[in-house]
Amino acid sequence: MDTPMDTTRSLRSLTPGVAGMALVGTSVTVSRTLTDAPLFTAQAVRYAVAALLLLALARAARVRVLWPRGREWLWLAGLAASGLVLFNIAVVRGVAHAEPAAIAVAVACVPILLGVIGPVLERQRPSRQVLLAAPVVVAGAVVVEGTGRTDATGVAWAALALACEAGFTLLAVPVLRRHGPWGVSVHSVWLGALMFLVLGAAVEPRTAVTSLNGGQWAAIGYLAVLVTAVAFVLWYSTVSAVGAGRAGLLTGIAPFSAAVGGAVAGGDVPGTPVWLGLAVVIGGLALGLRTRRAAPEPTQPDAGDAPGARDRAQWAASSG
Repeated sequence: MDTPMDTTRSLRSLTPGVAGMALVGTSVTVSRTLTDAPLFTAQAVRYAVAALLLLALARAARVRVLWPRGREWLWLAGLAASGLVLFNIAVVRGVAHAEPAAIAVAVACVPILLGVIGPVLERQRPSRQVLLAAPVVVAGAVVVEGTGRTDATGVAWAALALACEAGFTLLAVPVLRRHGPWGVSVHSVWLGALMFLVLGAAVEPRTAVTSLNGGQWAAIGYLAVLVTAVAFVLWYSTVSAVGAGRAGLLTGIAPFSAAVGGAVAGGDVPGTPVWLGLAVVIGGLALGLRTRRAAPEPTQPDAGDAPGARDRAQWAASSG
């Protein structure tokens, strides 16, 4: 049977991921401020600021950030290209063809992908417990967000957003052991900033930065500090501690966080479907994240209690 210490340790491992997903959920409301902003330039500034902040925090925390080597560059570049660059493009372009809820529902399906592919990358068997819980979490997220209006193009962008969101976690698995949450966050963020900078220089005017207004700068600051620098380290800490499969279930928290964030920002108060969906998500999390009881270890009989053991011991003493 698991001890209270085991349960406490498990909760401590999951808490950073819960906080990280809650912060990611708030980005939906904040990002609406950037609808009219130059996309690539705004994101380049966001990730550049986040990279500098991460480096400063890592130095203050005396965390050594290692330089990538060999194939690690491919994993980190793929993570930045999919989880940061393509994901943001898919979401922004997708909402032009579909309601935000439709995109959010597609992204909410990520626990299923992480539950299957994550353990394979970690050279483990997919957990039956997680595989059973993942559809429950997805169902709860769908209830929270609704299905939403979309067309064929919107479905394609939503599918790309789903793949990119899964890549954000899966592509980090091979490099997490050596680089840790801090290293993966730092390198993926500065690589993402560089990619957005190149895209911005290619397709947006040089005056794009000066066209940003006060509200857009505030949104970029929030996204850079909390949704990127802080949330990335929190998320990868949980992925490193519990694995991609179990951590993936926590993505079900983001849609509810988005709904609550919208209400706080002056939108509608979450209605009954949101609370019902939250209850389903919590049920799925409880199913997939509960601590399993460890099988009792077989007790080994004491050598002195075994038949003939005392006689053998006396014979050995006398012959020595």
